[in-house]
Amino acid sequence: MRFWLLLFSLCFAVNAAAHRFAPSLLEVTQLSETSFGASWKTPMQKVSATPIEPHFPDACDITSTSPWIQEGTGVLMQLQLSCASGLAGETLSISGLGENQSSALLRVTLAEGIFHQAVFTATEPNFVVPMEGSAGTVALDYSWLGAEHIWAGPDHLLFVMGLLLLVGWNRRLIFTVTAFTLGHSITLAMVTLGLFDYPVSLVEFMIALSIYILAVELARGEGGGALWRQPWWLAGGFGLLHGMGFAGALAETGLPQSNVPLALLFFNVGIELGQLAFIALLVVVAVLGGKLIGPRVTRLRPMPVYVLGALSAMWCIERGLEVLA
Repeated sequence: MRFWLLLFSLCFAVNAAAHRFAPSLLEVTQLSETSFGASWKTPMQKVSATPIEPHFPDACDITSTSPWIQEGTGVLMQLQLSCASGLAGETLSISGLGENQSSALLRVTLAEGIFHQAVFTATEPNFVVPMEGSAGTVALDYSWLGAEHIWAGPDHLLFVMGLLLLVGWNRRLIFTVTAFTLGHSITLAMVTLGLFDYPVSLVEFMIALSIYILAVELARGEGGGALWRQPWWLAGGFGLLHGMGFAGALAETGLPQSNVPLALLFFNVGIELGQLAFIALLVVVAVLGGKLIGPRVTRLRPMPVYVLGALSAMWCIERGLEVLA
C-alpha cells in the first residue's frame, strides 16, 4: 500500500514551492453610468508561454492602463473602461487558462450594490453579467475553488497522506481526519473574517515543519510515541496551521461582500470534498497495487516516509530562509 502512496508523493516533488500558482483575479467596479475601473492580477510564474489575458465586451473601450506592478507572487494592472450600454448582459472572458492549467476569479460590482462572482476555467472561459447575483453560483464557484486549492497544494496533500499512513484505513482515520477538518475550519474562518492576523512566512514554515514531525513519527514505527496512540491531537493542532494557509489562498481571490458566510462555507466544503477524494483515490490505488505486487510491497514501506521527510525538510529550509530574510 505504501509503495503506491509513494508514487503519488513523487508527483509532488516537481513543485517544491507550494501555492505559487494562485488563481488570477479580474475585479471590475462601476464608477458611473458608463465608466468602470478594472484591476487584473495574475501570477508571475506560468506553465506556458501563452499569456492569461482578460477580454472585455466589444462595446467597451479601454481608455487607460497602468504599468504592471508586482504584488506578492503576482503582477497587477489597473484599467479604465468606457461602456456605453453598461455591463449587464455583456460577456467577459479570459483566454489562456487551458494552456496554463489555471483558473481565474471574477468579481463585478455594479451600481446599487449589485455584486457578481464567477470562476473562469478552461472549459468555461466566458461569463455573461446578469442583473442579480446568484447564491447557487457562489456556492458552486467557491466549492470548486476549495477543491482546486487542496489539490494544487502538495504540502497539504502530503500531510493528509501522512495521516493515512499513520492511522491506516480504519475507524481511527475518521477521528483523525475530523480533527484536521475542525482545526483548519476554525482558523480559516477566523482569519478570513479578520478576527486576527498572522505572519505568512512563519505559518508556511510551520506547515512544512508539521509534515516533517509527522514523517519523524512515521519513521519511529508503531508504538513509537503518543501520537501513534492518539493521532487526532496532531491532526487537530496542525490543522490550525493549515487553515491559515487556506485563508491565505482565499485572500488571494477575495470574497463576495454580499455572500461572505456562504462563500466561506462552500470554500471549506470544497476543501473537504477534495481531501476526501484524495484519500479515496490513495486507498483504491493502494489496494490495486497490493494485488499486483503482492508480498514484495513490504520491502518498500519505508520509502513514502523518506519522501515525506525529504520534501518537508527541503520546505523547512526554503521557508525558514524566507522567515529570516
